[in-house]
Amino acid sequence: MRSVVHRISRWAEHKSSWLVLFATSLGLELAALYFQYGMGLKPCIMCIYQRTAMYGIVLSALFVLIKNNGLTRMVGFAGWAVSAGWGFLIAKEHIAILNAPNPFFASCEIVPNFPSWLQLHEWIPAIFAAQGDCLEDSWQFLSMGMAQWMQILFAAYFIVFAIVFACRLLDKKPF
Repeated sequence: MRSVVHRISRWAEHKSSWLVLFATSLGLELAALYFQYGMGLKPCIMCIYQRTAMYGIVLSALFVLIKNNGLTRMVGFAGWAVSAGWGFLIAKEHIAILNAPNPFFASCEIVPNFPSWLQLHEWIPAIFAAQGDCLEDSWQFLSMGMAQWMQILFAAYFIVFAIVFACRLLDKKPF
């Protein structure tokens, strides 16, 4: 058991592990752009918030890829955890909106509520402008919609984070 914890703990020190995190999250962002521009599925505000959370994972991994040391791994772990957790909660809220008993009262904002110093929807509207309806759920794969898949994906990212981070703590390794 100790050797498994040690091996998982050591993975966090290898750039290849962070490259996998970067590549998978960037791949999901590219898939989102394909859904938007290739398939014509317009993202709603909840989709934009989930997209932003996924970019948090992308940037966290990129940060460690650029310079892999204890400080950057600490920032990378924090960004990964916060982004995966926030994305999970947003996806969960999106599912609640989709499953509301009275869709007339289930709604979401029209314009993203980004901080005044980070107006992504104005700076990069091709990626962060919300043009869709939160109640639109026509895309399905294995009987689940986009929000359900995103909740699963964010949960998976968070579970992997928790396992790696717990192994780091058990192995008594600083970041």
